[in-house]
Amino acid sequence: MARSVAHDGRRRGPRLPPVLRDLRPRVVAAAVAVVVAIAAAGCEAGPPPPTPPIVPGSSAAPREVNIVMKDWIFLPDPVDVVPGETVLLHVVNGGLIVHEAVIGDQAVQDAWEAAEGQAANPPPGPTPLVSVPPEVAGIRVVVQSGQRVDLVWTVPADPATVRALILGCHIPEHWAKGMRAAIRIAPARG
Repeated sequence: MARSVAHDGRRRGPRLPPVLRDLRPRVVAAAVAVVVAIAAAGCEAGPPPPTPPIVPGSSAAPREVNIVMKDWIFLPDPVDVVPGETVLLHVVNGGLIVHEAVIGDQAVQDAWEAAEGQAANPPPGPTPLVSVPPEVAGIRVVVQSGQRVDLVWTVPADPATVRALILGCHIPEHWAKGMRAAIRIAPARG
């Protein structure tokens, strides 16, 4: 096979036939597409990994749990708790608008969704007129954009009750946009 010589006197490798030279950009593009597809598949979130055992909080020393609300999501999701423990929730609104954190089972979530939805011409955010009966009130905290509210909460001791809990936001249209998170039982250490 003939070798060509560059203008600077160095030898080049064998020249590719024109058909192969035309394929080179396509081969490179295909290789890049394969690498991107593999990387994207590796980023698939899937279910969250199990939480390592945590030291449950007590009334004398509550375990601190951060909940960050952004526009349409809660972080973390799920929120890990141990039945019967006491936690100090730091509820932070990192979103651009007001959000609320409602902790309760589906009946509690449905009650707050109905109450917020029935407010006549609801402004952005909750109004003081919105309320639900105490038996379906759950825990509710409203946090303005950029603010933090701290709340001490004793998690129910019954695991079945904890498994039914949901974290949700019922500011008009937020629940419909998927603003909810699971509450998961984590293994206790110690």
